[in-house]
Amino acid sequence: MDSPFFVWLTKVPGVWRIPFAFLEDIHQRFVRTYGRAVFSALPYGMNDEFSRVLSQQMEYYSSDPNADRINRLKGEMSQVRNVMIENIDKVLERGDRLELLVDKTANMQGNTFRFRKQTRRFRNTVWWRNVKLTVALIILLLIIIYVVLAFVCHGITLPSCLK
Repeated sequence: MDSPFFVWLTKVPGVWRIPFAFLEDIHQRFVRTYGRAVFSALPYGMNDEFSRVLSQQMEYYSSDPNADRINRLKGEMSQVRNVMIENIDKVLERGDRLELLVDKTANMQGNTFRFRKQTRRFRNTVWWRNVKLTVALIILLLIIIYVVLAFVCHGITLPSCLK
């Protein structure tokens, strides 16, 4: 249907588009079927043979929604548009999820920094406690050794051991 009539037909208002499409289709089928025999045919001579095609095409253009090519194309365009809208919604939803993921990652990174800082502080605190405990144990051990020596040496000044 690339004839100039079909090009004009695409610009015809919606109400007249289907009847003109029907007429163009019938014209093309008639010319395809009978060719040059049309010029020498008697009036209504091909009516019996072509009436079946006419009734089939009338039924098609009356009841089938695909008969109107422009409406069919509009429907297909509408479906494509709906699919595109769904895809855009999905992309936006993924974008929202990605933003949420980025926010959570930034939050976790901040928490990690704080955790490391607190860990360092805790490690230093525990190290100083260990140092203090070690010093206290050494002092306690020295006191115990002194007490034992004082007992063995018979006095606090260790008189028998220093001689």
